[in-house]
Amino acid sequence: MLYHARTARHLPLLLGVAALALPVAAFPVAARAQQAETPAPTTATHDDDDDFHGPDIVVTAGGVGQLDILAGTSVVTGVELQRKMAGQIGEVLEDLPGVSATGFAPGASRPVLRGFQGERVRVLTDGIGAIDASNTSADHAVTIDPLTADRIEVLRGPASLLYGSSAIGGAVNVIDRRIPLRIPDEPIHFDGTMAADTATDLREMGGSIDAPLGQQFVVHVDGSWRKTDDLEIPGYAASKSLRAELLHEAEEHGDEPEEAEELVEAANVRGIVENSGTETWSAGAGLSWIGDRAMLGVSVGLYDTFYGVPLRPGAGHHHEEEGEDHEDHDHDHDEEGHEHETVDIDMRQWRGDLRGSLSFDDGPFSEIKTRWGVNNYTHTELENGETGTVFDVTGVEGRVELVQRGGLLGAQGGGSVGGQYYRRKLDATGEEAFVPPSTTSQYALFTLQEVDLDAVTLELAGRYEHADLSADGFASRNFDSFSGAVGVWHETSGGLRFGLNASRVERAPAGEELFADGPHIATQQYEVGDPFLDTEKALGVEAYLRGSFGPATFSLTGFATKFDDYIYLAATGEEADDLPVYQQMQDDADYIGFEAETSFPLVTLGDVTIGSEMSASYVRAELDDGSSVPLIPPLSARYALTAQTRQLEGRVELGLYDDQDRVADYEAKTDGFTMVDASLAWKPWRGNRNLTVIAQADNIFDVEGRRHASATKDFVPMAGRNFKLSLRVSL
Repeated sequence: MLYHARTARHLPLLLGVAALALPVAAFPVAARAQQAETPAPTTATHDDDDDFHGPDIVVTAGGVGQLDILAGTSVVTGVELQRKMAGQIGEVLEDLPGVSATGFAPGASRPVLRGFQGERVRVLTDGIGAIDASNTSADHAVTIDPLTADRIEVLRGPASLLYGSSAIGGAVNVIDRRIPLRIPDEPIHFDGTMAADTATDLREMGGSIDAPLGQQFVVHVDGSWRKTDDLEIPGYAASKSLRAELLHEAEEHGDEPEEAEELVEAANVRGIVENSGTETWSAGAGLSWIGDRAMLGVSVGLYDTFYGVPLRPGAGHHHEEEGEDHEDHDHDHDEEGHEHETVDIDMRQWRGDLRGSLSFDDGPFSEIKTRWGVNNYTHTELENGETGTVFDVTGVEGRVELVQRGGLLGAQGGGSVGGQYYRRKLDATGEEAFVPPSTTSQYALFTLQEVDLDAVTLELAGRYEHADLSADGFASRNFDSFSGAVGVWHETSGGLRFGLNASRVERAPAGEELFADGPHIATQQYEVGDPFLDTEKALGVEAYLRGSFGPATFSLTGFATKFDDYIYLAATGEEADDLPVYQQMQDDADYIGFEAETSFPLVTLGDVTIGSEMSASYVRAELDDGSSVPLIPPLSARYALTAQTRQLEGRVELGLYDDQDRVADYEAKTDGFTMVDASLAWKPWRGNRNLTVIAQADNIFDVEGRRHASATKDFVPMAGRNFKLSLRVSL
């Protein structure tokens, strides 16, 4: 069910407008249909009556749960998290408004927030970074297992005020229970999950146990395993434009039958994405001491994954033209004996974490909190089964925060002050290591303040950050960054909140942006950094309106950001080592967009409540000369019709994605598409002992879809029709 380009262009826009108008229109109908208590305004995406792991514990560092400096926030938990569960965090969140995914491969996918990705989006575990190499390149997996998550917080906007300059575009905070925060009521508490699907032949299971030790200690252990085969897709792996290019090149090699046949074969691969299987397992343990006014907990975890990296069809052909000797390589062969280049990534991370807090009876501060993480990470890029490049990362990150007893200078309100430290050492070795060994050190001071002025509430945030970056063969660089934000909001007696935020944020360039220079076989690019890059600065404004009309809730956010010295990776049109050259560049840029979402009941028939959910989002990003920033997702919208009883929850969902024809130089356009999903959740038990079974069908009409935000969209499309069964239990 693929919409024509013009149809796809207008339908999401209409749906986005309807998302703002329907709550008001639906209120009289819904009010007559049922006498329900008005829910509190929220933009969270979760099921309030799903209590799999006891009460929700908000552990976001920096107190974003209380402040509106970041207007675009969402929370995913419960049934929604189970339904969207995937092996990489980008795949889990891609249906939220303002969120897409890099989708480089099934084994590597980071979230894209408001068009930002890579170094502008931080992926965190309980407020501390993953400390891996996923920010270095899109083919590197995030070393956080979504199966261990209790909830996932998505912060769209300048989260650098909370989490560091590399969160200038937003942050994703994955919250698990590896460091227990409460003592279970029962002798042993068990949580488990299992799932299987058809599009990847998924086999997945995970479990955790929490048990009290005496009156004040809690121990936690968890483990998970996930395996998938090659991704099944509706049609050809190569896009129309790439197939045409490959077939044309085959015609030009008419006098070389073997070369031409290989190109035709690459163009005609269909039904699967070759070499896209994955296998991942994780394990962890934690111990907490929980007192009346203090707690201290530690944990250790292991994340291990092996996954295939699909290569651009025909990518190995150019190397053969240069007469390279392949005799010593263990190539894969198809049934006809043709050689295929393969790249796989074998990754492992050991990680240790600490969390502590202490409450005070009096004085200017009510509590001190601290959070630390250390890691030892390595991944090997295997080329045709042999070691190519090895990335080793060791690092530490920590923060200490003092929570104020009152507002700034005795005013009504609240706030906090704190400091943060980060150090990462990256070593890349091998003939095709595209980055030299480098070290990044950062320290920062920050404050968040809220002042109640009766008619309005004023919020302030500030951050100073110093960064030192060094690499072998390059002069060291150091940067001082200053960021700040101010927000004001008012809430009516009816629960309608509207506000305005303004921010000025600054980001130091990452080591990879400064020092890269070499071929990267997994991405099929020759990447070149710029050691003279300056800090990236952004002025932003957000306006938001959210609340409820009777039983209907809604949220609308508009944003605009103007960058000075915006850093981006762009194709140059040149080649080096038979690979296209991509150069780090710096220019001014403008981002503008919106996010809208609403949910409301339509009618209640007996014990069945029929409801509706709608969302839409859009971002446009241009450089100073009017050309487009690369890899910006298109206008998108979703509509869901739900039916819910005490034990059952049915859902049919329509996802619409517009064409993306605003593209950068040497970037292909992407066609729009529409997908339909359906699911049925059964919850026979509730409370502390509960069970949820979900049967779902995704992409029911087997539509070809490609994410424009993905660098591999031309040969790694989204999954075809998929049937999935999952189970989650808490005992």
